[in-house]
Amino acid sequence: MKATLLAALAGTTFVAAVPTKNAARATKVKYAGVNIAGFDFGCTTDGRCSLTGTSKPYDIVQGANAIGQMNHFIKDDSLNTLRLPVGWQFLLNNQLGGTLNSNNFGQYDRLVQGCLNSGAELCILDIHNYARWDGKIVGQGGPTNEQLADVWKQLATKYGKQSKIAFGVMNEPHDMPDIKKWADTVQVVVSAIRQAGATNNLILLPGQGYTSAETFVSSGSAEALAKVTNPDGSTDNLIMDVHKYLDSDNSGTHTECVKDNVDNAFKPLATWLKNNKRQAMLTETGGGNTQSCQKYLCQQIQFLNQNSDVYLGYVGWAAGGFSTTYELNETPQQNGNSWTDTSLVKACIVGAWKNT
Repeated sequence: MKATLLAALAGTTFVAAVPTKNAARATKVKYAGVNIAGFDFGCTTDGRCSLTGTSKPYDIVQGANAIGQMNHFIKDDSLNTLRLPVGWQFLLNNQLGGTLNSNNFGQYDRLVQGCLNSGAELCILDIHNYARWDGKIVGQGGPTNEQLADVWKQLATKYGKQSKIAFGVMNEPHDMPDIKKWADTVQVVVSAIRQAGATNNLILLPGQGYTSAETFVSSGSAEALAKVTNPDGSTDNLIMDVHKYLDSDNSGTHTECVKDNVDNAFKPLATWLKNNKRQAMLTETGGGNTQSCQKYLCQQIQFLNQNSDVYLGYVGWAAGGFSTTYELNETPQQNGNSWTDTSLVKACIVGAWKNT
């Protein structure tokens, strides 16, 4: 959760079925990378996304050299994953139920193509709307399940033949009146993506409470989403999508970190994943460029690596259009043809990947 996002704006491949509990562990997670934010700018936690004024989507391909950033993360840092947030309204130019807007989607597509061309093993498409459109919840008084599924059908038709594309159904649902109805929404989306031809791509399933790893089981999200299946009844490549920050209130708005989230979040979730033969991916995590965040984020990632049988990977929040004034800035600084990572990215996002 990033409650103060607007204040900080600036200028696989096929994955096999989830292993059994007795499968040998890898030495580290399969995927590691960074969010490339910008096309989600203007979106707030009530699902409103401004397309005009000072708070609006930022063309980070043109304005922030997102292509250069992605190439740096993949080629220089040897990371292999990039998450690409975008506002639902931006994709459709504010026309709920409409087709992908040629101008707006064209901008986003340049980012996606840049990710694919960077050598990344995974490019995660993320609709960044908190399970809402202009304050109303999908499938529960707001847009219909079919309206959300339709935009994913269009994206899956466009990208489904690309094995490196993953589909993140929705960023951070929260305050959902009925988690079972939300799981029904997710099921409609999964079916639409698969039926559009994206038969083997990863699909990330988000839960209640800003899809917090800490409450993923206790909120009922895990149980409800475990019932979501592919059209053939399998759950292959349906991955639980979780987020977790390390500051005092899990908001991702403070530069100091106070916990590593192992005992309170990732250890209990790992137990559920192992018992239910499922996997999860941490698609947002991070902190300030401070010693406390280096300590705790590195410890958190170490646990994920130690439990890579159930944790597929981690993605830091966030690079792209953020400047040094943003609390959780992970944007590398460019100097000619060279790039310098922030201290947190260097120590933990990259460091834990290279040194494990």
